[in-house]
Amino acid sequence: MQARSHAMCLTLLLCSGLATAQLLPDSPDWRESEVPPPPAFDVKRLIRVPGPDGSSLKYGIDPATLSVTPEGVVRYVIVASSADGGQNVMYEGIRCSAGQHRVYARHNATGGWSVLSGSEWQPMYGSAASRHALALSLAGVCKDRAVNRSASNIVRTLKSEQPGGFD
Repeated sequence: MQARSHAMCLTLLLCSGLATAQLLPDSPDWRESEVPPPPAFDVKRLIRVPGPDGSSLKYGIDPATLSVTPEGVVRYVIVASSADGGQNVMYEGIRCSAGQHRVYARHNATGGWSVLSGSEWQPMYGSAASRHALALSLAGVCKDRAVNRSASNIVRTLKSEQPGGFD
């Protein structure tokens, strides 16, 4: 009985320590590397990714645009398509370690890319504008609070979770 009580206390201590660790801020020295111009994308290469619950849009990312920076930012081009054929295309980033999302640029079919100067990192949790990024991070971009190893591993995970492509 006493051993079980000690085990339970140890479990609670470990769990509270993990929860506390997740609340600690990133290093104040963290800096994002230079953001390159938005990459070329092709809607024919899109792999379907889950969207937010209740969304009528279909989401897909072009795997050729997905990259992981040395400081742990996952960058990609995502396309949100409506049933009537409309598309929103964005060049974005996810910081798994901080649970944050950022939009670098938006694409317009007639005008090309519009870079959003001064865009900032936003929390993925509790933000309607970041619901798709949260769904994407949970689908395989992140593993807990870390990047899912590499761009190729993320693509492999996303493809295995969503068989059948972007049809």
